[in-house]
Amino acid sequence: MELSVVILAAGQGTRMKSKLAKVLHKIAGKSMLEHVVNTAESLSITPENIYVVYGFQGEQVKNSLPHLSVTWVEQQEQLGTGHAVLQAMPNIPQDALHKVLILYGDVPLISTETLEDLIQSASKGGLGIITADVDDPAQLGRVVRDHSGNFLRIVEYKDASELERKIEEVNSGIYIIPANYLHQWLPDLSNNNSQKEFYLTDILEMAIDHGVSVATVMPNNNTEVMGVNDRVQLAELERGFQEMATKQLMLQGVTMLDPTRVDIRGDISVKGDVEIDVNVILEGKITLKRGCYIGPNCLIKNAEIAENVRVEANSIIEDAIVGKNCVIGPFARIRPETKLGEKVSIGNFVEVKKSKIANGSKINHLSYIGDTTMGKNVNIGAGTITCNYDGKEKHQTVIEDDVFVGSGTQLVAPVKIGKKATIGAGSTITQNASANKLTLARSKQIEIQDWEKK
Repeated sequence: MELSVVILAAGQGTRMKSKLAKVLHKIAGKSMLEHVVNTAESLSITPENIYVVYGFQGEQVKNSLPHLSVTWVEQQEQLGTGHAVLQAMPNIPQDALHKVLILYGDVPLISTETLEDLIQSASKGGLGIITADVDDPAQLGRVVRDHSGNFLRIVEYKDASELERKIEEVNSGIYIIPANYLHQWLPDLSNNNSQKEFYLTDILEMAIDHGVSVATVMPNNNTEVMGVNDRVQLAELERGFQEMATKQLMLQGVTMLDPTRVDIRGDISVKGDVEIDVNVILEGKITLKRGCYIGPNCLIKNAEIAENVRVEANSIIEDAIVGKNCVIGPFARIRPETKLGEKVSIGNFVEVKKSKIANGSKINHLSYIGDTTMGKNVNIGAGTITCNYDGKEKHQTVIEDDVFVGSGTQLVAPVKIGKKATIGAGSTITQNASANKLTLARSKQIEIQDWEKK
């Protein structure tokens, strides 16, 4: 079997009341359209091509997602779903063995597993469709079956009779159809309906009329086939995504004190015995190794967290690597390009940026360490800062093994502190400090006699 994917993303989305194209609105930090493309790319049968049919605000959509490996196809007039698919067909071969999977840019949570079932359902040459039983079908298209339960057709809500509107099985709009049938039947669609549109659903009735089977598949979770038309539905799908994502992590051995107060916005790889407290945001590509603890109100973004790390409350870690048995926070910030060795302690109100800190070093209080290479077993006193920026360029600070830096110290880069050096509290260090020596750089304390406060 060969496969093409056509994603319909041309809708105007007026009910979103936004200048942003509907398919660019985000679920879990990623645009709805990108969710759909990524799912299509994950199929066991690699698509020959993924076509995105764009229309309203189409240039905005293309310019916002230049990294997607898709073929963009314009639908200049929005004349219905059948017309939209027709725009992509000149690129798709007229071959019965070539299948076309039709998805929607505003139905972002369809799963790979459900699509695999759909593809399998059409393996014998027929059509496949995803349907769902819902308690409140609202204005969705209804699935009409005969008395034996065989599929007959889809009827749109506005064209349905009162009896048909009582049907609770609805059309998701997601189909797999052999390419030769689409080439044959799409040009014959009629817009003789209340919307004056060319409905893709009519293809299914044509299939029945020609004796071609139509198989139906249901998702494990109806959230998979929910579409977004307004901000309320966007929020509902956000919550649906989070419920599925946190459940998956818990099944992999993560303890969540309250999964309704954890947000997953990326690709999270975990080992067992990880504990996550409330109001935690996990964003981007993250690895959490066994025994990690993430305290309340933390943001972790694009980070590798090794075994038995404790991230205490209200801390931020971004684009960083954290070694085994580190303790971070509370109220600590680890900025991009930071790498912490093992048993490193980063304490209250400490900020570390673009620095390498070796095993056993401690920066426990109120400090800024930037553009620094720090050796093993260094102790940085409270209120220490590396002055790495001269107003034009950044400069490096090197602190070798076993250094002790007293509180209230400024290290003015570029500067090197030698192995086992001691820097006296309150110093401003502007030159290299020798190994094994005590270095002081303080102004003389004086007392003014006969001074009176004004």
